[in-house]
Amino acid sequence: MKASVADLIHTGSRSGKMMKLKSMESVFTIMILLSVSIIGKSEVYIVTIEGEPVISYKGGVNGFEATEKLDVTSDLVTSYSSHLEQKHDTILDTLFDDGNYKKLYSYKHLINGFAVHVSEEQADMLRRAPGVKSVDRDWKVRKLTTHTPEFLGLPTGVWPTGGGFDRAGEEIVIGFVDSGIFPFHPSFENQNAEPYGPIPKYRGKCEVDPDTKKSFCNGKIVGAQHFAEAAMAAGAFNPEVDFASPLDGDGHGSHTAAIAAGNNGIPVQVQGYEFGKASGMAPRARIAVYKALYRNFGGFVADVVAAIEQAVYDGVDILNLSVGPNSPPATTKTTFLNPFDATLLSAVKAGVFVAQASGNGGPAAKTIVSYSPWIASVAAAVDDRRYKNHLTLGNGKILAGTGLSPSTGPNKKFTMVAANDVLLDSSAMKSSASDCQRPEVLNGIMVKGNILLCGYSFNFVSGSASIKKVAETAKTLGAIGFVLAVENVSPGTKFDPVPVGIPGIVITDVSNSMELIDYYNVSTLRDWTGRVKSFKGTGSIGNGMEAILYKSAPMVALFSARGPNIKDYKFQDADLLKPDILAPGSLIWASWSPNGTDEPNYVGEKFAMISGTSMAAPHISGIAALIKQKHPDWSPAAIKSALMTTSNTLDRGYRPILAQQYSGAETLTFIPATPFDYGSGHVNPRAALDPGLIFDAGYEDYLGFLCTTPGIDSHEILNYTHQPCNYTLGHPYNLNSPSVAISHLVGTQTVTRTATNVNEEETYTITSKMGPAIAIETSPPAMTIGPGASQKFTVTLTVRSASGAYSFGEVLLKGDRGHKVRLPVVAMGYDR
Repeated sequence: MKASVADLIHTGSRSGKMMKLKSMESVFTIMILLSVSIIGKSEVYIVTIEGEPVISYKGGVNGFEATEKLDVTSDLVTSYSSHLEQKHDTILDTLFDDGNYKKLYSYKHLINGFAVHVSEEQADMLRRAPGVKSVDRDWKVRKLTTHTPEFLGLPTGVWPTGGGFDRAGEEIVIGFVDSGIFPFHPSFENQNAEPYGPIPKYRGKCEVDPDTKKSFCNGKIVGAQHFAEAAMAAGAFNPEVDFASPLDGDGHGSHTAAIAAGNNGIPVQVQGYEFGKASGMAPRARIAVYKALYRNFGGFVADVVAAIEQAVYDGVDILNLSVGPNSPPATTKTTFLNPFDATLLSAVKAGVFVAQASGNGGPAAKTIVSYSPWIASVAAAVDDRRYKNHLTLGNGKILAGTGLSPSTGPNKKFTMVAANDVLLDSSAMKSSASDCQRPEVLNGIMVKGNILLCGYSFNFVSGSASIKKVAETAKTLGAIGFVLAVENVSPGTKFDPVPVGIPGIVITDVSNSMELIDYYNVSTLRDWTGRVKSFKGTGSIGNGMEAILYKSAPMVALFSARGPNIKDYKFQDADLLKPDILAPGSLIWASWSPNGTDEPNYVGEKFAMISGTSMAAPHISGIAALIKQKHPDWSPAAIKSALMTTSNTLDRGYRPILAQQYSGAETLTFIPATPFDYGSGHVNPRAALDPGLIFDAGYEDYLGFLCTTPGIDSHEILNYTHQPCNYTLGHPYNLNSPSVAISHLVGTQTVTRTATNVNEEETYTITSKMGPAIAIETSPPAMTIGPGASQKFTVTLTVRSASGAYSFGEVLLKGDRGHKVRLPVVAMGYDR
């Protein structure tokens, strides 16, 4: 997929074509803005200043009482917000003349600061100005389902507990910072049978379509706004294609919104075929759209931070971020502290649960791009549904491939003709014809009634060619079907099946493609000039429309980013496990914007089947909405804990979950997955609704984590949080998270966790296990916890041998009322 803000800060989606070039997913790059000011080349900078934002203000400024809670109906909040904005304007007016700068946003609620378009010289002046705490150059971000509700057990195991699918997620608002939405899609209709009423707790606004003058909201969609000031200042925004409205010109935003909260039972129809019925995880939840990503360039953090601020101010319950960087920006000293993560920390303080895609840079280690403990970082799984197809040659050989297409019919073979052999003009470049994108250069008389044989070129990787266009070419010329032969493949190339209306198949294995080409050449009679005298090679294409369900599922997808987590741009390991959890993210059917161009194979379609951690994150967002609906008073950390401690590490066949990986020959293989692949495990929605115990944490705990992490300067923490380091955990691994990670274990270390009972009184026995290089002990061996009560226990890890590699294990708390609570443990031992 093209880099896009939807991949903003992770995690982005992998399209169904080949795994995109690494350059398209590369590094949390700083975007060089193109506008020019009087002083010099101007860029966007995010500036934070002294003084607490609304979410943290405890009082102390004359004339303004404490706010702390983000109560937008309060006159205190309104007054203090205006005060902060006046301070922003005063700083800028004092330093610069009118016309020499442009303020893009004032940030008042979650962080205190502003985004401004100035020259580098002016940015230096800001850094030296009294009251300014940090000046960060803006950076660019990128975009990081019919079957998954059944795969996750929602229709039978979860929705009935909340009143059925027509009540699942009722009154919960999920905010999507993404590429917008196509509001006319049936997945987002306000259905007549159960119309949506008003939702007073949400205060967002709805923009009006500048062309139709109609609102983007309809009751199901309760808010729709767009943010593009930084993109416009950068000269990247083109209103002709990017739409100065919440309209989705990409497809990604509509897809993620439908996965989390799309209506239930919507027929998925593509190319004249129905592939089942779509549903979101929480089909009754409301959708609030905050468009800050755009199809041709992605997005900018300044716009994204503004979108997040607005979403939290408006009152969303859940925030979905299928966006992220490719690596931490070198301008920050730590992965946990920058305007983006600091804004999300304040969002969590305000009670908003945040799910973020973990990144698509897998399977290499340390590719995670969602770093902070207050965020739920989501890895992508392959579920149990796979599509396969085959080509049967006239000599009886059967070649495997992918093709979501009908068959050429039983017991009949058709002549195969190669595009290069049916050119209308022999002087035409063969390379431009072999990928079958232009029917006008091929001889329709020779193609009609036959199977058209095409070549899978680099154009399919770059997006300038598509399987959809091959199918259109074949259909235009009257072909019975088509075959795409892959003759060269780069390491990491991944082929997803694409729905087409006529028989078609991609032969993805190079050796199979060579066998096909050899058969074709041997069977084709040519004269002395090489011109074809007669085509004798035949073949038939199988039925690829039916999904095959596998027990070896879930499985960690090849592209899904892997841990260990990192704490700084030098890629030093953090004492915090990431990713947090695994959810379906491969070959996910969901809503698409018909004018979306992000995936060329689905241009003009209403549904698309694509892959990426961008698709995994909204699964968790939707399931979190179901938990929030049942437990409205739970904190974001409690919801995250419930998801993590109840997750599965075994697949449907009761075997350990596997991870897709490369072998030495760069071919796909399968290895046992570890917590660096799947975090705590694959989400189990039914168990997460009733976890028994939770491991809660709040704003002060996260400050303690930051203040304890080595290498983080206390002044930097003060800059971003406006809080001094008065609270320490001793070690960052003592944060009360539902996992344990020690990156540098020397001798013996004891970790403390506090469990809170969210059910009836229960006695839990505590056991543990660990790899042989590390000894593990827990204390006490058992504990009885009353309803609402909390109790501490310890986990002691001791180095047995400094193996130079991580050891993996777990702590298991088994209750006598049937609850099972599991915490993954990772540690690397050192001699000193």
